[in-house]
Amino acid sequence: MTSTFPNISISTERLVLRPFEEPDVEAFAEMMNDELVVAWTSVPHPYTEADARAWITERAPAERTEGRGVVLAVTEFLTQRLVGTVHLRNTDWRVRASELAYVIAPWARGEGYASEAALATAQWLFNDQKFERLELRTAADNTASQQVAQKIGCISEGVLRGAWIARSRTESGAWSDVRTDVIVWSLLPEDLAGVAEELADTRGFTSYPDWN
Repeated sequence: MTSTFPNISISTERLVLRPFEEPDVEAFAEMMNDELVVAWTSVPHPYTEADARAWITERAPAERTEGRGVVLAVTEFLTQRLVGTVHLRNTDWRVRASELAYVIAPWARGEGYASEAALATAQWLFNDQKFERLELRTAADNTASQQVAQKIGCISEGVLRGAWIARSRTESGAWSDVRTDVIVWSLLPEDLAGVAEELADTRGFTSYPDWN
């Protein structure tokens, strides 16, 4: 029998992390066409609403039901507006380890939403699902993503040389593939001690007491 994550929602004081729904298609497609998303991920470009619909209705649910991980939409608690997405993937159920990826919409950056969503996911993974390791991988030049990893308490474990293909704009405006190094980060349950309080104190995000 395949091990799977439950079909869950996670609430923080500012955010709700929940399964994607059909009405998210337009906002998700817009987010995935952002220049930084194109540069640092492997998503198709342009990212069409058909791509978004296929991900939301077919591929994302299959990540959970087939045991690979879970995909959650990140929305503002007050407005329900789509802030971004978090994705647990490459899950090893024997080792109790998974990899976290995240994307934040351009309008929502700089508010601490990525750190808040990532930390909420990590706490749920460790406390509720009893996992023992969370891994993040960031392109060597993606400093914003590296800052998120540092804020939630991740430890840098080393560099995978030439392990990722990023994209950059050429002088003509076209996208070109660029090989880059990848930094591997890890988070263990004991690394979380005091992280939520520290982030709240520095306004990295608003603290939250309850889960759904």
